[in-house]
Amino acid sequence: MDKVPMTVAGAAALRQELDRLKSQERPRIIREIATAREQGDLRENAEYQYAKEEQGLIEGRIAEIEGKLSVAQVIDVTTIESSGKVIFGVTVGLINLDDDSEVTYKIVGDDEADLKEQKISIYTPIARALIGKEAGDVVVVQTPSGDIQYEIDSVAHL
Repeated sequence: MDKVPMTVAGAAALRQELDRLKSQERPRIIREIATAREQGDLRENAEYQYAKEEQGLIEGRIAEIEGKLSVAQVIDVTTIESSGKVIFGVTVGLINLDDDSEVTYKIVGDDEADLKEQKISIYTPIARALIGKEAGDVVVVQTPSGDIQYEIDSVAHL
């Protein structure tokens, strides 16, 4: 199976969620199921049905996180010597050549991507266009609304 790139922060967040699910949520739902069982007929017990459904969701999420962590290739960009090239994990400052607006993105794995925090997935068209380029290069990003030209202003290993 292919390795999936992930930043140190992304892997830590998944491990933290996994720990919370195993140490807090799983025991809580087990207690709720036990309490609901004590109330009698399970076929008509809504609390029992809800608790079992929630247990399935929790166990599914635990399995999903464990699967992601098992194939993760954790990359700490701060330990990689800066070559000036755009690689996974770097923070890139861009200037839109059409309207001179500036934007900064951190290139991360799929699970970490959050546009509100200026984190974009390595698999997005803009990240794919940027990989391998350096500060001063102009890249053309193909979007559904047309091509956009960006100049790479900065590349930082943060």
